[in-house]
Amino acid sequence: MNDQLSADAILACLLPICLFLISFAWLGMPTLSLRNILDIIKGRTHSSGNYPYFSREHAVASYDLYYEMASAELASMRKSYSKLGRAHKRIGYELGYPRKLDKLQATIEANDKVVRGIRRRARETIPSIKRTRMPENGDILRVRETLKHFVRDWSSESVSERTAIFQPILDALQTEEPTKRGGMSVLVPGAGLCRLAWEISRLGFSTTAVEISPFMTLAFRFLCSPEYTNRIDQHVLHPYSYWFSHQQKNENLFRDISFPDVVPNLASNLRLEEGDFLTHRSPSGGYDYVVTLFFIDTSMNVISTMEQIYSLLRPGGQWINLGPLLWPSGAQARVELSLEEVFDLIRMIGFKLEDGNDVPEVKRRKTVPSEYTADRYAMMKWIYQAEFWVATKPE
Repeated sequence: MNDQLSADAILACLLPICLFLISFAWLGMPTLSLRNILDIIKGRTHSSGNYPYFSREHAVASYDLYYEMASAELASMRKSYSKLGRAHKRIGYELGYPRKLDKLQATIEANDKVVRGIRRRARETIPSIKRTRMPENGDILRVRETLKHFVRDWSSESVSERTAIFQPILDALQTEEPTKRGGMSVLVPGAGLCRLAWEISRLGFSTTAVEISPFMTLAFRFLCSPEYTNRIDQHVLHPYSYWFSHQQKNENLFRDISFPDVVPNLASNLRLEEGDFLTHRSPSGGYDYVVTLFFIDTSMNVISTMEQIYSLLRPGGQWINLGPLLWPSGAQARVELSLEEVFDLIRMIGFKLEDGNDVPEVKRRKTVPSEYTADRYAMMKWIYQAEFWVATKPE
């Protein structure tokens, strides 16, 4: 009897995995190997070969393979459509569904023009990439995320989204006298495509942006290269075309969005550091401000992250935060804290939260409804009740 129960338990565990693997084979999606899938199940985060997940090689390989991966998904969609019966296929034809899939193919080709520019720029500026055997698999989700960040950070399409989350931070920084800002330093970890860091540098602060993802840093360097980007709205993307759900009209789904809305020529007071924020070293005396936007909840260990923020600030320096608490899934985060627990942790580390009538209104705690890489025409809206606060390291 016990043997039978054990066998049933093993079968119950293995059956979902088997169905998962079979579904990838049936859909004809070559971008994930058996090893990749086992890595996902086991929670590993490296790409094929010996390259870490957050490596330039993995990022460049993903940009290399974007067209192939996106075309493979489209082939799977065509295959699904072909399985309709004759009568339903005729209805699909009258609805224009084959033409819709053809339109998706055209947007893949248009997006690949930007992707090709990113990878060409990477190979021109990173000689080691040319000599390295590249991984065989890529991450199309990371590529798409980066393309949507071009829209979020550098297009007129997303001005309202940016304003909602940037302005509280910029208002807090602008309490400093303009004449003093040149001698003050600001650190922006998790900078992404660096629009916030760029805006802070324009206020006159000496600004350091730190970003661990080479998907982001390679894309930002493409954007800042005069050879590839030298005028407003030079590049065109179709960032939402792959996601057919929650769409009212096909014209919204396939619409093109131009970027950048400004040409981000880098000034001498903005520096990009590619690497892990937890290993970042502060300048002599520490930073005057550390600014975190949609960042702390990406931490595997938020205690270490907050301790690092504290250590990087000079005595009297301030931490400005705005974001939600969307912790990494799958029990990856060491702790997953409520907002109340986050505030308790802030005080335990040694910070003083700025709140009360004696604090300038722009530095008081508040909740900021916000979106993140949102499609403004979609039928679904995801609104974060992001929390804004300023915390001071005691003198």
